[in-house]
Amino acid sequence: MVSTLEVVPLPADGAEDVVVGTRGRDEGAVFTGTEDGSIWRISPDRRGIARTAHTGGRPLGLELDADGRLLVCDARRGVLRVDTGTGAVETVTATAAGRPLVFCNNAAIAADGTVWFSDSSAHHGIDRWKDEMVQVTRTGRLVRLDPDGTTTTVVTGLSFANGVALSADERFVAVAETAGRSVVRHWLDGRPDDHLVADLPGYPDNIARGSDGLIWVTIASPTDPVVERIQRGPGWLRRSVTKIPEPLQPKPRRTVRVQAYDDAGRLVHDVDIATPAYHMVTGVREHDGAVWLGSLHEPAVAVFDIAGL
Repeated sequence: MVSTLEVVPLPADGAEDVVVGTRGRDEGAVFTGTEDGSIWRISPDRRGIARTAHTGGRPLGLELDADGRLLVCDARRGVLRVDTGTGAVETVTATAAGRPLVFCNNAAIAADGTVWFSDSSAHHGIDRWKDEMVQVTRTGRLVRLDPDGTTTTVVTGLSFANGVALSADERFVAVAETAGRSVVRHWLDGRPDDHLVADLPGYPDNIARGSDGLIWVTIASPTDPVVERIQRGPGWLRRSVTKIPEPLQPKPRRTVRVQAYDDAGRLVHDVDIATPAYHMVTGVREHDGAVWLGSLHEPAVAVFDIAGL
């Protein structure tokens, strides 16, 4: 049981993902991106909040590369790199394998600099994520970005491709399927793809490997029987749901839940926090025993200590 969840307010909504600095001036600092395009730096003592950059889009997944720069999956602009000192923003790619990125979402960086990232849908961007959720187009993909800039689509047919993480030995890449309530393993040694975990108790968003060696998985909302029935319904029904008035549409249920799995798919932690202070966890990052959380909707990040479990 987590005894304390600390909420760290921000000046903007939608702190979707989180990453923790591990070197130099950024060691212990926490970075997040909000829906207004800002990248924020939270000081190690959690008291200082500063805007370090503006992407001009909608930053989602964040990683730190070997040079200490932020790799940003921007839903509107593609894969970016941000200098946390100067705020300079560089476009890495807005396409993959000759096709524009529609919904660039989350990434993981290998030891050799290869970037693995998700493009959630070929049809629906960030503003229509609910359409992708209920229509289940299965057009999400996992993309490899080589250090020389070459992009290759390596997995297709994913059901709302989302969070990405590498195994500790980098033998597989894990990618979350939000609409499929699963985490797929793409093996790099040629083995057929399988599941790290299937039939999750809700809809996963970002995933990330922690300093504890585990793959942490967000559960943005518990399984919704209405959504499940719509997803299995005829195409006309799935296409019509998000055209009805907003108050009548299915909504994510309030929850703060994350899970952690080892590379064999064994559940190690299942943290479900009852609190009115935070909800819809879409980003997670464990670092030295502290678990940082981001949210697509909250104007804040949150943190709890594993020692409290």
